[in-house]
Amino acid sequence: MMMLLRLVVLLLAAVGLTAIIMGSKYYDQYQEITQLRASLDPQAEELYLEAYKAFRESRDLADVMMWSFKVVDGVTPDDVVESLKSLATARNFFFVGESPFYRQAEAVTGEPYRYTNFLSFCDVRVGMQMADYNHKYTAFMPCRIAVVEDQQGDIWLHSMNLDFMIYGGKPLPPELREGAIYVRNTIYELMEAAAAGEF
Repeated sequence: MMMLLRLVVLLLAAVGLTAIIMGSKYYDQYQEITQLRASLDPQAEELYLEAYKAFRESRDLADVMMWSFKVVDGVTPDDVVESLKSLATARNFFFVGESPFYRQAEAVTGEPYRYTNFLSFCDVRVGMQMADYNHKYTAFMPCRIAVVEDQQGDIWLHSMNLDFMIYGGKPLPPELREGAIYVRNTIYELMEAAAAGEF
């Protein structure tokens, strides 16, 4: 009987020790998460929650990392390109150039390829701020909008979701944040308006 009692005590001690170790481990993780949360932009948590929901549904990072707008019927790819250029000019947003990928694909393969074109836009002052803040941000520049015909013949606009650049990490300095939000909103507005056939 005494032996059984000792065994029970040892077992309870082992369980208690395990609980303490596990509790300590989870407390440390909780502390780490709390510190991380406090160091991020206030909108980061909501951004990543929405990203997780999109990823859970499609299991495709493209659906998380990109903005996409379907162009209304009757608007041609050339119309969309002219629309984007016109809308950018009206907003004092610099059109940097375009890369007609479909022509390169045709030159390489000798076969026709569906319309795929990359248009580049930039705000030089905000770009300079980005490069001065962290030169790795230059990989986001210039902002690109892809004009793509899908396999069904529908025209789409795609661009990188700039919310991750703005809200996805530690808070940007106020002036840079303001400029980045301006660029983000302008790109989004260009896509939305061009997809609707506006000029």
